Amino acid sequence: MAYAGVGSVLAPPNVRSLRETPPHTGHHIDEPLGLPLKFPAVLSQELAWTGPQFQDEAQYIYSLLDTEIAEVDAALARFKALGLDGDLINIDNFPLPTLGPKLVDLGAVLYNGRGFFVLRGIQPQNYSVEDLTMVWLGIQAYIADQLHIVADNTSDEKIGHHRHSTSAITFHTEEAGDITAWLTRSTAASGGQCIIASAYNVYNILARHRPDIIRTLAKADWPFAIPRFHCRPIIFYEDGKLITNFTRTPLLGNATHPRPEHLPKTSEKQREALDIIEAIAQATQLEIRTQPGDMHFINNLAVLHRREGFVDGQSKQAKRHLVRMRLRSSNLGWNIPPELQKEWEDAFEEDLVKTWHLEPMPGDAFPLRKYTN
Repeated sequence: MAYAGVGSVLAPPNVRSLRETPPHTGHHIDEPLGLPLKFPAVLSQELAWTGPQFQDEAQYIYSLLDTEIAEVDAALARFKALGLDGDLINIDNFPLPTLGPKLVDLGAVLYNGRGFFVLRGIQPQNYSVEDLTMVWLGIQAYIADQLHIVADNTSDEKIGHHRHSTSAITFHTEEAGDITAWLTRSTAASGGQCIIASAYNVYNILARHRPDIIRTLAKADWPFAIPRFHCRPIIFYEDGKLITNFTRTPLLGNATHPRPEHLPKTSEKQREALDIIEAIAQATQLEIRTQPGDMHFINNLAVLHRREGFVDGQSKQAKRHLVRMRLRSSNLGWNIPPELQKEWEDAFEEDLVKTWHLEPMPGDAFPLRKYTN
């Protein structure tokens, strides 16, 4: 799939051409002929990027200096000497005097810049699993002050969550969290690359060629079924910022988790909108070549992500293993639309138990929440 500019997107088979609706001009066009009220004709922020803009990895990868790695190791030793649990790591007890301010600046890039970066240089083989996790927590403390870790209290029942599948995953956002972050402990023998795309750029293309799709995405009739059945939009425009929030399984179901028949289903127009988002995102995506030890941070409100299928090798070092977190900065965080606030409150509740299984759970168990009525 080729990309040659805002006005040149190759539509996939069975999806109407993006050129069916003529481009429009002006600040915005009211319903029913153009964009929804208050939605702009173009988003000009730095978040509206395309993959080909990043020809050099150094544009988005920060490679740690040897002196900065030594500083991380010293902070780890100091924290361990305190005898505290890992979930108590913060910028005071994990001091990074020279690296810390750089991490703070990179955190601002997530909210006010391009919306993503990779931190490279930590070598997993140099640390125990526990120490590597504490390093991960210590570094993220400088990015955002609110943290969500998924507590896995399920049985060993194999429930086939996509995170434990080797199949490809379509573009999506996580259900909650301003920032999605993951540490790559090890990579697969082949495949499994991290692939991202700008939701802002997707919006700009749709605003120019298919404003009807934006109207569809902004309507509050999308029938989400996880964690509970509720209807809401997929996109929001709040305080001059576009917020995108969706994943396909709560809307469409999948082979492992078929959608209950009694629940309302997405319309043909809604399914078309999802397919067009996927087509544009793939046409403008950025594929990041990941190395063990890489720490990825992306703006979960403005950047879509997906994964290719992958094949694990026989050795532990040749198996894909990521450690994930969702983050929010209380200083930089965007206002969250009312329709999403429950998910954010649940994720960042102060008394939430923070438990990580340092090794993979047996039987591919993962706490995917069930469909509800």
